[in-house]
Formats: sequence, C-alpha cells, structure tokens
Amino acid sequence: MSHFRIFLASFNYVDVARSALNRWSEALAGIASTGLSFTDSLYEKERFEEILHVAAEIKAFLNGHSDVDDRYVDEVYELWRESIGRGIPGYVTPKTAVGAIVGNQHKELLLVQRSDSGVWLYPTGWADVGYSPAEIVAKEVFEETGIVVRPIRLLSVVDGMQRGFTTVPMYSMIFYCEQVGGELKAHPLECLEVGWFTQDALPSPLAAVGSWVSMAFAAVNGDHGETYFDPPRDPLWASPKD
Repeated sequence: MSHFRIFLASFNYVDVARSALNRWSEALAGIASTGLSFTDSLYEKERFEEILHVAAEIKAFLNGHSDVDDRYVDEVYELWRESIGRGIPGYVTPKTAVGAIVGNQHKELLLVQRSDSGVWLYPTGWADVGYSPAEIVAKEVFEETGIVVRPIRLLSVVDGMQRGFTTVPMYSMIFYCEQVGGELKAHPLECLEVGWFTQDALPSPLAAVGSWVSMAFAAVNGDHGETYFDPPRDPLWASPKD
C-alpha cells in the first residue's frame, strides 16, 4: 500500500467529505492531464504521470477501494491517460451544462420528470458544439418539453462540484426564458412527464430543493436580480463554506 493510501486509510468517510475527495482527484487529474498534453520533457512527463496516478488512488479510495486494489487504480489511470490530447485539444476544462427556468403567462414554472432518476427538475442538458449557450437552452427546452421559449437573461453560473450536485467537473449556466409557443410533449426517452406548476403545488420528488426553487419563482414573478455566481474562495483551494 502506498504512503498516500496509508495516510488516507487513517481517516474515515465521516472525517473526509466525499465531495472534497472527488474534487481533489478531478483537480489533480486535470492538472496532470493538461501538463502531459503540453510538455515534451521526459522528466516532467514522469512527474505528471505520478500525479495522475495519485489522483487515481484518491478516486479508488472515494469509491470504497481503500485496500490494495491496483486493478481499479490502473483502470481509472488508463481511462484518464487515454483521453489526453496534444496541445490545446488536451487542455482539461470543465464540461458545460445549461438549464432553463421557464415561466408562462400564469406565473407557472415548467418542470420535467427525468427518466434517469424520476425526480422533477427544470429542463437541463449538456452543451452541444456549434450552438451558443442561449441556443442550447432553447433547443433543450423544445426537445424535452415541446415548449418554444425565448431566453431572456442569465440567472446563474455555478461550479457543480463546488455546489455538490455533480461528481464530474462541470459549470452549470441557468437562463430565465419566456414561453412563446409550443405544446407540452415529454421527450420519449429523457422525460417521464412534463408540466406547469405553481410554487404552492410543486410535484414530488423534487430535485435538491434549495435556492434554485426560490430563484426560479423570483424570475417567473418578474424579479430582475443580478446574475449569481460562486464567489471566489479564500484561499482559492479551500472547500466551500456552504
């Protein structure tokens, strides 16, 4: 067992937050992968490969492989190693997701019941190459719900890993949109149901009830607040306070 794994084994999952471990492993993997994509120095490549292996060990610990399990570590390492490109294509950045808070003339909120989890949430999806963020939002809403929308403004930009709702590096951009046409029609693969809801009659189970609900209905009711973004941490590598 490596010194790093012995060190981590002295902690338990109560002492070390799973989200923090995942964030550390992905951050280290990103640094190492980007370094490997740009350097031609054999010395630097060895150092970056070592960092990538440490990141794989953290990921193994996070997934319950705290004992010697080199096969799992090697699988994670090789998965990251195979994804490395050369130069700018190999520069590791977070994935981008877009979400849509959609209101109608009755001050109702458009929600979808996701087929993968069964929970209700605003329409959301990964960004596609060749479209602007606002275009992606309009496309996602129409594909998932049959509703035609006009994006009005950007409500928030957040880091999904810092906020704790994703295990992969991801930036989430949420737009407020107005309905301009269309009829409700759930996507046959992505959604179980779709519908319009008032704040006092939300469906269940609702995804991660929190600030997004109040933010959504504030926008639906005409509140033109400032765009929210994660404030810088101090120091920048610290864990989020909330």
